[in-house]
Amino acid sequence: MWTQVFYVCGFTLFSMSLAENPASSTQSQDHMGHCQYIFTVSSLDGSSSCTGAATERDGLLSRLTLLEALVSRLVGGTDGDTEGGLQEAYAQITGERDQLQQDKDRLAKQIQELQRRLSKTSLEVESLRLKPCQHTRGNQQDNRHSPRTGSENSFSINAYQEMKAEVTEVPASYLLLERNQTSKGCGELIMVGEPLSHKKAESITGKYGVWLQDPDPQGTLYTNNTVWRIDAVGRDVRQLFAYEDMNQFSRGFPMKVLLLPEPVESTGATVYRGSLYYQRRQSRSIIRYDLTSESVVNRQDLPHASFHGQYPYSWGGYTDIDLAVDEQGLWAIYSTDKAKGAIVISKLDPESLEVKQSWETNIRKNTVANAFMICGRLYTVASYTAPDTTINYMFDTATDTGKAIAVPFKNKYRYNSMVDYNHALGKLFAWDNFNMVSYDLTLGRSGQSSR
Repeated sequence: MWTQVFYVCGFTLFSMSLAENPASSTQSQDHMGHCQYIFTVSSLDGSSSCTGAATERDGLLSRLTLLEALVSRLVGGTDGDTEGGLQEAYAQITGERDQLQQDKDRLAKQIQELQRRLSKTSLEVESLRLKPCQHTRGNQQDNRHSPRTGSENSFSINAYQEMKAEVTEVPASYLLLERNQTSKGCGELIMVGEPLSHKKAESITGKYGVWLQDPDPQGTLYTNNTVWRIDAVGRDVRQLFAYEDMNQFSRGFPMKVLLLPEPVESTGATVYRGSLYYQRRQSRSIIRYDLTSESVVNRQDLPHASFHGQYPYSWGGYTDIDLAVDEQGLWAIYSTDKAKGAIVISKLDPESLEVKQSWETNIRKNTVANAFMICGRLYTVASYTAPDTTINYMFDTATDTGKAIAVPFKNKYRYNSMVDYNHALGKLFAWDNFNMVSYDLTLGRSGQSSR
């Protein structure tokens, strides 16, 4: 477009030049009989010299140069407008992209909510299926005196068949569950729920620690609502914090602080039947501390147990001896030189702390992040830092057999230093990088494998 303008302007200038300088012509005939025309244009100053023609040419070139400069400015202005248009289009596309991302996040949340509702509905359907249909005698008599028509009976039968068909489609993983363990028997671990945060430690001493509730409290001074906490970072850990209930615990208001007579080693302590059980620092001694009298009522060395960094969990922390409680009582999870680092499980007498029976597994203690007991079965956690890891091994003391499993488990804050089971609540308690969290559990029916 601008090239055409340039040519038009140039032709106009040339025409103006001709108008200002009129030309004359002569006609003659060559020796071949062809016509010849000779044009003569006078110079601007009326002279006939070539110097005048050169001056005219220079003037014309000057005008053309000015015209080129004008065209360049016009073209430059157009490019600026184009760049501004591109910037505006880019801004619009960026805004649309951000809006699409927001829509994507919103849809993802809706999908999660629908999945949760589907799981809940499936559980309710299974619960209804397991309940037998019971009719009272009065209802049966009413049915006899109020006969139904053929269409009503057909509708009832069809509705029953449809419900039965829907129930049979429920996935086997939802065939649960005695979650609170107050019912008869125990089942294998099927599922661990999402971590629920309750409290965050206020200082560096709370990077890792122990927090628990007594599943079977004794006496009236403390109840199963009382929350116990030990911040385990430090060389002389002795403080035991007591909170009236979970609400006071979350708010950070202890009702009492007990000073233990012997320092605590790491995060392997547990609370059971009104006593705190813990490993004394830099020793294999197990101490039973009565919470009511606030005194040591028994202590016992755990035979041949490693301690203070010989065979800890993979995260370290001097976690050589880990005490645990489940439906069957008090346990110790540790290793020995004889076992060469493999996990040893011992059932302890909660009164005398003597070993009643022991089992040696084939999984090495320093290859797993943590372990806990449920219904006489040992479960190990694969990683303490991976946000999405698994419960990777199970050993059943009833059959003296172990096997690899893969139950999903989340380390929300990526440094999980303590995992313990509370059979009264059907939950796991954990300490994950300053944060005290809990997990709901799903267990299979009594006597039924999860696989």
